[in-house]
Amino acid sequence: MPTPTERGRSPELRWMPARPRLGVAVLEEAFELRRPGIDAPIPARLAAPGAPCAEALGLDIELAAYSCSQLDAIARAAQLIGGVARVHLKVETGMWRGGAAGEWPDMVAPARRYEEEGVLHVQGVWSHLACADTPDNPANDAQLAVFLDAVATAHAAGLRPTFRHPANSAAALTRADMHFDIVRCGLAVYGVNPLTDQDVNVDLRPAMAIKAHVAHVKTAPAGVGVSYSLTYVTTAPTTLAVVPLGYADGVPVLADPGAPIGRPGTALQIAGRVCMDQLIVDMGEVPVEPGDVVTLLGPGDDGEHTAAQWASASGRSAYDILTGFARRRVPIFARQQ
Repeated sequence: MPTPTERGRSPELRWMPARPRLGVAVLEEAFELRRPGIDAPIPARLAAPGAPCAEALGLDIELAAYSCSQLDAIARAAQLIGGVARVHLKVETGMWRGGAAGEWPDMVAPARRYEEEGVLHVQGVWSHLACADTPDNPANDAQLAVFLDAVATAHAAGLRPTFRHPANSAAALTRADMHFDIVRCGLAVYGVNPLTDQDVNVDLRPAMAIKAHVAHVKTAPAGVGVSYSLTYVTTAPTTLAVVPLGYADGVPVLADPGAPIGRPGTALQIAGRVCMDQLIVDMGEVPVEPGDVVTLLGPGDDGEHTAAQWASASGRSAYDILTGFARRRVPIFARQQ
């Protein structure tokens, strides 16, 4: 976890001897982590009315409260199971998405009463930054001031949260004064720089790759159109490889086809339009057999597009690219180190 340093200097990082915390968006993701036996602390930041809070608390999942009614629902769930809920109270500081705004003083008071009753513990106070990817935007300082006031209000009510955390990836990299106790890194965990429009040197290496096995190979003559609308025409005899991934899996559809696909030592070209669940690669004279592996997205080692390059080519964001690959269709594998 980063330690605060003087503002304006690059934050020096140290790692405390603490268990890693695996923040998730929704309870279903938290349940998915618990099923295989992962016992790390898991804070979940989103839950709609009627969410299975009791089940979440029974699995030792930390919950977020944005309002008095949500706090009361969590407390009732804790009473139901006879446990103690660990709760992160979210305050609205200027993004106007989730978080308590005018009712913040009315939320910290009952939170303290619930603590005294042994129903819950306020594990954290947090918020989210709207403009952290532009570090000098005055909105950042304005949000920080509101956050500090909210923490002071919580302290005045008798709360002593373990964690204060307004900072996302961009603030973790540029705003040491917002680190406090923990930071919530998202895009940076993927090894992608969130400061795309800033002159900031960030040494990150992309950690996520999308690979696929070639399903079918055929030889095509010169002058034939490939894929829908025949927008791609071969200029010489070539080998075409069919890859079973398409836009339904999250492959971006580019206005200008021809994004590079990686093959060890060779950058290849997507031939024509990406289809719903397959695409075609012009292999040229590169040898290929069904079952061979190609890389659609990765660190660029084999000539493939990185997430940042896919984002630039498609007019989407790197966040959109990385989260757009449908997990129901694309299995996930952790690489052994």
